[in-house]
Amino acid sequence: MASESGPYDAVIIGGGPGGYVAAIKAAQQGLKTVCIEKRGSLGGTCLNVGCIPSKAMLNNSHIYHQTQHDLKKRGIDVKDVSLNLPQMLKAKEDSVTGLTKGIEVLFKQNKVDYIKGAASFVSPTRIAVQLNDGGETEVEAKNVIIATGSEVTPFPGEGLDIDEEQIVSSTGALALKQVPEKLVVIGGGVIGLEMGSVWSRLGAEVTVVEFLGGIGGVGIDEEIAKQFQRSLTKQGLKFMLNTKVLGAEKKDGKVLLKTEGAKDGKEQTLEADVVLVAIGRRPYTKGLNLEAVGVEVDPRGRIVIDDQFNTSVQNVKCIGDATFGPMLAHKAEEEGIAAVEYIKRGHGHVNYHAIPSVVYTHPEVAWVGKTEQELKAAGVQYKVGKFPFVANSRAKTNVDMEGQVKFLTEKETDRVLGVHIMGPNAGEMIGEAVLAIEYGASAEDIARTCHAHPTLSEAFKEAAMAAYDKPIHFI
Repeated sequence: MASESGPYDAVIIGGGPGGYVAAIKAAQQGLKTVCIEKRGSLGGTCLNVGCIPSKAMLNNSHIYHQTQHDLKKRGIDVKDVSLNLPQMLKAKEDSVTGLTKGIEVLFKQNKVDYIKGAASFVSPTRIAVQLNDGGETEVEAKNVIIATGSEVTPFPGEGLDIDEEQIVSSTGALALKQVPEKLVVIGGGVIGLEMGSVWSRLGAEVTVVEFLGGIGGVGIDEEIAKQFQRSLTKQGLKFMLNTKVLGAEKKDGKVLLKTEGAKDGKEQTLEADVVLVAIGRRPYTKGLNLEAVGVEVDPRGRIVIDDQFNTSVQNVKCIGDATFGPMLAHKAEEEGIAAVEYIKRGHGHVNYHAIPSVVYTHPEVAWVGKTEQELKAAGVQYKVGKFPFVANSRAKTNVDMEGQVKFLTEKETDRVLGVHIMGPNAGEMIGEAVLAIEYGASAEDIARTCHAHPTLSEAFKEAAMAAYDKPIHFI
């Protein structure tokens, strides 16, 4: 394909958040660019079977649950509320289709070539592609960016092979044809909690089994995690912490899950209609033929890179889930832009201290920067500022007051080190904290910035005030 008109300046392998953003950025920089994606639709795991469809299900299941349990006290009488699961699933698919097609339009507008097929290295500068429609082509590349993403980590226990019907990954959990009576979630991280929340709202009895002693995954502040667990427990989710899953067997249409206490060794068997395996993800590099060209991979399957995203092979870079760092779509996007900037200009920038994380349950939980336990472990002298949403006027009028904003600042300089939010619109509000950390702001800087009234963001301002002085609307 490229041989007729010369090599591409940039070949992007993978059309997920990192890959498609890198491709668009490269074309915008005047580089002749092609993106190779074997899924047949752009957007990667995130858009097709991850971030986007899960948010559609979270939003719509929340509206359903709110209609059932919350509207009456707001003066809204609704009769004969029932779940139309096929229509809810269709709404999810419509969201996905619209966005994936939108990326194709962006490719055309930016003059990015798009090949649907599986890429494999022939040499560091030549990529073979098995086309989805049959046949094969080759492209020549001056620069290659690997952005192949990740896949679900399979569970090592016996009897837990994923069939996407009774034993499901996040992909199957987004497409269940009926609400299970009992759902067991293995893993209390972001994916497990979000999917558990969806099906709990729709009527399932949900139990979350987590090996560690807390929920929320890597990076969550321990105080917020405990508060979060209490909130989800009130909503009906059950938690078995410090619990190891040994294996499972299918019997009489059910899944029998064998567990063991991580500390006391006590064994227990849980019965479930569906088991969701949500223990994390691992880099996906299958079929790339990395060994043939000498791209180094670490023992965990991550492609080894330097601080400019270079692999061990000249002019081959790697970004996103296939390499180091948090497996987040927005992290991959930032790396995609920076990698292209290194190709074009020789310099780029990603601040890994300012990568936000969000759990899109209700209430939402979001954070950026250091946790309190990390600061204690490092011996950093710090101050804490907190403000509860129950004291925020907008949260009160919305009758949505659960949670708080928590600031962590350097004691001597007042510089913001971390912000942790549990509450309404936490995922939107965390953007202000990311900006503050990116620019090295102090809590006083934020506290002296005017925030509109009445808004939820005033809780953010007041927590900043609490960190360096005192809040106005809470004692």
